[in-house]
Amino acid sequence: MLITYAMVIAVFIIVEIMISTGMMSSLMQGLLVPLCIYSIVAIGLNLCVGYLGELSLGHAGFMCVGAFSSAVFSKCMMTSGMNETLRFILALLIGTVVAAVFGWLIGIPVLRLRGDYLAIVTLAFGEIIKNVLTNLNIKGTPLQGALGIDTSSIRRNSKDLLPYAILLVLLTMLVIMNFKRSKHGRAIMAIRDNHIAAQAIGLNLTKYKLMAFVTSAALAGAAGALYGLNFSNL
Repeated sequence: MLITYAMVIAVFIIVEIMISTGMMSSLMQGLLVPLCIYSIVAIGLNLCVGYLGELSLGHAGFMCVGAFSSAVFSKCMMTSGMNETLRFILALLIGTVVAAVFGWLIGIPVLRLRGDYLAIVTLAFGEIIKNVLTNLNIKGTPLQGALGIDTSSIRRNSKDLLPYAILLVLLTMLVIMNFKRSKHGRAIMAIRDNHIAAQAIGLNLTKYKLMAFVTSAALAGAAGALYGLNFSNL
């Protein structure tokens, strides 16, 4: 684990040197934060698909929820005089928490399913959330307006948000690795290997499945919040 952390930090240092010396193109600079975002989603999704063994195709919906909630909060707080760093951190936390709540609400009925049925239902959830939020109006402002998307700001935001994105990647890795080594992580992997045997020894399948699913959804929401704040003027 320490080697992985060291590799991520080393890559970040190299990237910062390349940016400061002008050795990195503007196109590549604009891709740095999205790379971190998709890494966070992949690490979180691996908790559900890899460790739990359940195929979820709805994490784009959790990203969408995180992006929308964090962008709306940030937009509402723009004229409040709140410190920009504090506003950014609170927006990330709100996106994470809202996605976790949605994960809990969706997970309660959905995790009773297995295999292809679970994949189909979660895929439907992702599509429903995307279409609902795309057409949702808040005070007459659609989703794109709430996010304040402006492609000309992507390069600037990517440069400013890169340290936060790297920090969030490291935090995500820390959460997943510690979760895996905990008794809850071992219980989840036992359910993945043989859910009948796990239930026979007294493990609460619903509890541990929901724990993994909600954690995975929360990380997707954090990535979505970072995505929305990166591709916006908020």
